[in-house]
Amino acid sequence: MSSTEIVSTGFVLSEATAARFAREVAKYPAEQAQSAVMACLSIVQQEQGFVSREAEDAIAQYLGMPAIAVYEVTTFYNMYNQRKLGLFKLNVCTNLPCQLRDGQKALDHLCKKLGVEAGGTTADGVFTVQQSECLGACADSPVMLVNDRQMLSFMSAERLDELVDALRAHHGQQSVANKN
Repeated sequence: MSSTEIVSTGFVLSEATAARFAREVAKYPAEQAQSAVMACLSIVQQEQGFVSREAEDAIAQYLGMPAIAVYEVTTFYNMYNQRKLGLFKLNVCTNLPCQLRDGQKALDHLCKKLGVEAGGTTADGVFTVQQSECLGACADSPVMLVNDRQMLSFMSAERLDELVDALRAHHGQQSVANKN
């Protein structure tokens, strides 16, 4: 499919993105193109930072599946962002085992430190704090996931403060580098 065939959804699928989609779809038999839906969602999120409804519609059109089926995948998994988030997405597990070991306290501490409510993004756009369901590391609770990639365990208030400070410092270095 070319980018012009997807424009009707309001989302323009670039040739580079279409090529990435095609590589994922090629991994499956032709009649099972829908199996590439998660990979296509990940590609859009990598490129755009989030997955818009228009992008979901474009993916559905590309894969030949109902748009609602793509939307169901996007909303089921917390790794897909449906809106623009902060540079650092901080998911704190608040499922029962983490709750029993201060998961809610960790979330509350992080929200207070950053001045946001759960689900909110800091005014500078650097941090988004989210409540998360089980991250599969109950013995290490409270646990959290940074940008859907880095799992952190035993997140006490002190460790959370250190993390935020380190991420702010990293962002500050990136900002200075980008200005030069």
